Amino acid sequence: MKRLINFMLIAGSVVGLTSCEKYLDINNNPNQATRPPLNGLLARATFDAALNVFRVSNTSSYYVQYLASPNPGGASDIFEPIDASSSWTQLYDNLSDSYDLYQMGGERGATEYQGVARILQAMDLIQIHDLWGAAPFEQAFTGEFIRPVYDDAESIYATILSYLDEGIVLLGQSGSTIALPTDNSDLIHQGSVENWIKTAHALKARMLNRVSKTSEYDATAILEEVDASYESTDDDAAILTFDIRNPWAGVALNNEQLVLDGWLSEQFVDAMDGTTFGVVDKRIDKIATLTKFGDYRGTPNGVGRVGSGIDDEESYISRQGYYSNDEAPLFIITYEEVLFIEAEAAFRSGDKARAYSAYLKGIRTNFDRLGVAAADRDAYLASDVVAVGEDGLTLQRIFDEKYKALFLSPETWNDARRFDYGYTDFEMPANAATTTFVRRLVYPSVETSRNGANVPAIDDNTLRLWWDE
Repeated sequence: MKRLINFMLIAGSVVGLTSCEKYLDINNNPNQATRPPLNGLLARATFDAALNVFRVSNTSSYYVQYLASPNPGGASDIFEPIDASSSWTQLYDNLSDSYDLYQMGGERGATEYQGVARILQAMDLIQIHDLWGAAPFEQAFTGEFIRPVYDDAESIYATILSYLDEGIVLLGQSGSTIALPTDNSDLIHQGSVENWIKTAHALKARMLNRVSKTSEYDATAILEEVDASYESTDDDAAILTFDIRNPWAGVALNNEQLVLDGWLSEQFVDAMDGTTFGVVDKRIDKIATLTKFGDYRGTPNGVGRVGSGIDDEESYISRQGYYSNDEAPLFIITYEEVLFIEAEAAFRSGDKARAYSAYLKGIRTNFDRLGVAAADRDAYLASDVVAVGEDGLTLQRIFDEKYKALFLSPETWNDARRFDYGYTDFEMPANAATTTFVRRLVYPSVETSRNGANVPAIDDNTLRLWWDE
């Protein structure tokens, strides 16, 4: 409770403070302060960086069929183009806050704040790049342009890598006039410079791995970033403090109160309960609710619920689940993700021994994180499906296990596109609005209505982004 109160006091100092550089802003209040304290701005920016992952995942989780709509014809469920104006606005608002944090840190010689600001900017830019590709950036935060032009997707990708590199350099310098706060002003790493640097390397590994379909892919460079990143789950980029509760807990609570939400897809449940792979994955006990039949049952995407919605005939994310209880961590990037990046990059480089070791460690780490009994963990690891040996390891195995270990992460939609939706037994949703899988979002109405002719004319969400071609 003390951590929550501290966060609310710090964040309260910046709530309502709107940067003059936010090109989405309509009005400015002359009675509001425009120079928030650095630690207050840091609290808000770290908080929203994690919340933005949830906001994106609340769409992408339907595309990779972690979740399914309880009603037939849900737009995300059947791949209809959606208007993601809220996510777009929240991403740009936080990019603006991080821009301000960088500028204000520079004015005060606070290079540690500047380093974190660059990494936070990269976090939100990654989401924009992965959802839309081209987007306003260079002209979006100076306050000089009402209708900023678009930067192409590849230049945004290069900016992400450049910002992560700059963040690493700034955090590695000595002489910062203001040290990062070790209280809850930094909701992600509580002022640990070492962990921020590790997170920058982890994000670099993610983004270098993103281009696996292109000639830019460099497995050696990826593995170098892996080596400089996380060493355990203690290094994860995540938040543990919320205004009220973890947002996935809010989804589960809504469902308990009959605002139907958080229904698990048949695809995901089948992957966990032995239907798809022939081995039961006991992590499902830490994620899903049991049905009234005493088992787990998913909802087919595009079909909607079987029962009334209030009689527990299907499974939902649990109010007591690891990812969806009130105090559950909300992850940005995790040690498991880094291990599976390592497994993929090592496999592609021909180092099967390293790939297999990282693959097994990624699975084991996730079982341990969720608190699954050691006997159940070891039985799963020893199963014929998982224990394939170095020579039996395939990209299919790596992607299938990463899909399960990164439950609710938007990164699995990026993986799905890189892997051409090759998850085992993965199928199009029933009654799909498209003839193929969704590959991007269309530009939202909040942008098309304000930025006019600068917005690319894209109304087809099956068009591939540059790294997915």
